[in-house]
Amino acid sequence: MASGFPGRELGLGGNGEGNLLKRTLLDMERQQMQHAILLRSVRQRTQAVPSVSMFDPVVGGLSCNSSAAAAPERMGSSLSSVDCSEPGFTARTGLPPPVSATATVNLPAPESRSSGSMRDQLRELERRLLLDDEEEAEASAPSGSAVTHAEWGEAIQRLISPPPPLLPTAVSRLSPSPTDSSSSTVSFASCSPPSSLPSPPPSRQMLLDTATALGEGNLEAVRANLAVLKRAADPRGDPEHRLMAVMIAALLSRLNHPQVGSSHPITDLRSPEHFMATQMLYDLSPCFKLGFVAASSAILEATKEESKIHIVDFEVGQGGQYDALLLALAKRRCPPAVRITAVADPSSPFTNINIGDMRAVGDRIKNLAERAGVRLRFRVVSLRAAELDAASLGCEPGEEALIANLPFVLSRVPDESVSPDNPRDELLRRVRALRPRLVALAEQEINTNTAAFPARLAEACGHYGALLESLEAAARGSPDRGWAEAGLARRAVNAVAREGAERVERCEVFGKWRARMSMAGFQPVPLGPAVVELVKARVASTCSDPGFTVKEEAGGLALGLGWMGRVLTVASAWR
Repeated sequence: MASGFPGRELGLGGNGEGNLLKRTLLDMERQQMQHAILLRSVRQRTQAVPSVSMFDPVVGGLSCNSSAAAAPERMGSSLSSVDCSEPGFTARTGLPPPVSATATVNLPAPESRSSGSMRDQLRELERRLLLDDEEEAEASAPSGSAVTHAEWGEAIQRLISPPPPLLPTAVSRLSPSPTDSSSSTVSFASCSPPSSLPSPPPSRQMLLDTATALGEGNLEAVRANLAVLKRAADPRGDPEHRLMAVMIAALLSRLNHPQVGSSHPITDLRSPEHFMATQMLYDLSPCFKLGFVAASSAILEATKEESKIHIVDFEVGQGGQYDALLLALAKRRCPPAVRITAVADPSSPFTNINIGDMRAVGDRIKNLAERAGVRLRFRVVSLRAAELDAASLGCEPGEEALIANLPFVLSRVPDESVSPDNPRDELLRRVRALRPRLVALAEQEINTNTAAFPARLAEACGHYGALLESLEAAARGSPDRGWAEAGLARRAVNAVAREGAERVERCEVFGKWRARMSMAGFQPVPLGPAVVELVKARVASTCSDPGFTVKEEAGGLALGLGWMGRVLTVASAWR
């Protein structure tokens, strides 16, 4: 008859036979004696484990998910959270589990069932256990703990050290869906700063803490931190001071207009001043400039045997990309006939110059082509993404090599997170339907699309901080640097602080672009050794500072252009 007690399953049977109710008196006596010895041993060993307060009164008062604002003066660095899931630490106190005697002592099997011999063995075992405890206590007397000082030092250091900044290029990740930014691919992870780098400066850590507090609605902490941060900001200081000024502007913009859909104006991004500042940024920043160089080199490589070339350009700007491109075409034995169709999307907030200005840009490009000896036609069309087709663009299939030029364009086109119509994927599908010979793509390597506000600010600190440092190195003394950085600041504030349709620049990391391009039906095209070597030669000849780097993805599928090992822009080609 079942007893209802899980004696065998729990190992409670006296001799491994029968159930709990059939144990003999001798078995029960032996069981009680063993329990008494083990409890005595465990009690003596656990008394040797110290509390955290013996080492640091501040850490001793911390609990799981404690805030950095609890004791900033005593800790000496900001702490956003305590990870209670670290191996070897309990969830309640963060202490390592006590050492148990049952983990180190093996009970001998009884050789006889006689009560006398069993009692003698148990007494001998008890004596040995007590002697072991005394010896261990004497050995640990200098430290007062069964755990070494080195182990505790490492544990305390992990607790009081702030977490590393969230850098999009520091993690390799792949997502089959282009809508999940948290799992996007960063193919240039090897180019990113390693996790062993020092913790961020206190001012940057306070920025991240302030962004978190703002997300939690803790406005008192936000205002207190901003008062401190403003003392570290200087638009005319070094790059770190200028970064502080930009990020404080983003925090203030977010603080003053926290609701999605608020009427915060974006007219400053449509102004002629911002348009000119963007062109200056492209001219002064080697990372942006080399993105255009890589795109032009890929176009030249793809059309080297063609007599007619048609370039559909979705952001012609001031036409600076065509200066070197037309000169390179003119050096061919039989220069091809070139046609450029500049597409202006009337729905884009970045279409901030009128058709007359774009025609003036076209006239400049045509004059340059005429001087170089290249036949060129220039045309401007005003079309939305859903209106693009071969007829509206004047394409001549089979008669010309069609090129789609998209450097730093797609990040300005809304996607599914903004509109159910998904203009970004619509544009790519329309371009794919044109069957172009090549699609030239370049984008910034940062996720300001679907990441939450604190994560966007964390990534922006690393990305824009490196951009400002690179501009300091490349354009020191240039009168246009102030203009370029002002435009960069406006873009950063909008990308970090705004939500919904008000965030008009939504950058993603290269892995996300790769997933999106693949889903639209494109295949990556290796840039080839000629393109890679040309870009590296341009870096060596124009960038005297060794901080500028060129990183090639395996197979030459993309080039990462960056500063001090951090990739800032990525160029690629597609078909």
